[in-house]
Amino acid sequence: MSIRFQYNKTSLQGIEKQLKMRQRSLPTIKSKESALRMEVKRAKDEVLQLQEQLESEVASYEKMSALWMEFDASLVVVQDVRLSTVKIAGIRIPVLENVLFARRPFSLFNNPKWYSDGIYLLQSLAGTGVKYEFCRMKIDLLEHARKKTTQKVNLFEKVQIPGFEDAIRKIKRFMEDEENLSKSSQKIMKKAMSNE
Repeated sequence: MSIRFQYNKTSLQGIEKQLKMRQRSLPTIKSKESALRMEVKRAKDEVLQLQEQLESEVASYEKMSALWMEFDASLVVVQDVRLSTVKIAGIRIPVLENVLFARRPFSLFNNPKWYSDGIYLLQSLAGTGVKYEFCRMKIDLLEHARKKTTQKVNLFEKVQIPGFEDAIRKIKRFMEDEENLSKSSQKIMKKAMSNE
């Protein structure tokens, strides 16, 4: 990225102002990036934990797979997922508050007595599954925000700040050369006038 500038004091002041702004905001952006990095790591750990929990729950119920063939899974439906939002490093992230289930009534006399336990187990599995999927979506949001912040840090550190510093150096050299030429021409003029 080339920085457009003119060789004058106004341009120099504008570029110095831009440079100071970026140098002041760079530590804040870096701390935001590290906070997002930590949140991504925490969310990934949570996803791994939920994945292991889900797999262990499914594995523990596999021995009863023959019974699940008889079970009517439509007795339990996810009715609502309650969310709230929290700001993490300036980014709004949804937080899973609660998973609400709707139960269809069933006859205790016409169905096996383990149906009520089956409903509880199904709710547990569905709740863990919803939490797992929710955490995966949360990771995607956090990863996207972290990548954007990292890009901004790199833009400031590797492109804009060095570019502004280079432009300031060029303008100052040009203005010094102009001043030296002006002084030299004044001396030559004074010598020429004194020789006459």
